[in-house]
Amino acid sequence: MLIETEATPNPATLKFLPGRTVMADGTRDFATPEEAAASPLAETLFDLGDVTGVFFGRDFVSVTIAPGTDWRDVKPDVLAVLLDHFSAHMPLFKQGGAGFSVPAAEDEALPADDPADAEIVAQIRELIDTRVRPAVANDGGDIVYRGFDKGKVYLKMQGACSGCPSSSATLKNGIEQLLRYYVPEVTEVRAV
Repeated sequence: MLIETEATPNPATLKFLPGRTVMADGTRDFATPEEAAASPLAETLFDLGDVTGVFFGRDFVSVTIAPGTDWRDVKPDVLAVLLDHFSAHMPLFKQGGAGFSVPAAEDEALPADDPADAEIVAQIRELIDTRVRPAVANDGGDIVYRGFDKGKVYLKMQGACSGCPSSSATLKNGIEQLLRYYVPEVTEVRAV
């Protein structure tokens, strides 16, 4: 089995492609070892010690390492863990574990979408799903819609995009401009 690796715009994150489907539906972001307890693979990656984030996409796994850590030291261990996992056809999640991405508790403070904005929200979601998410997935991450209120769109960056030095430029210069062009009611995009 061959696992390809790709660099991402975030120098602390590499994208690993095992050549098969990782998650058939949705994505899953693990930002702490406690969150990783739901997945044997994520848990083993965090157990390496230098791993600070794991993200499962449709056909890839993104791994983020701690500041000051060199990928030359960690990459062979990450590849070994991934090879063992996918070669043995081990389950991605523990029995009863939630596999797909769900809103985090910190997102509960966001305003609920106004039903009067349903058409605007549908346009925003469509643009994110068809134009933004595929591009972000190519960089080893995901972007999730979290709300729309008074012209402001709230998005959550995950995987390689979370903490990436260029993520705010991506939000402001890319995503915000795209949404404002196609949906004039959008005035600003904010990360949550």
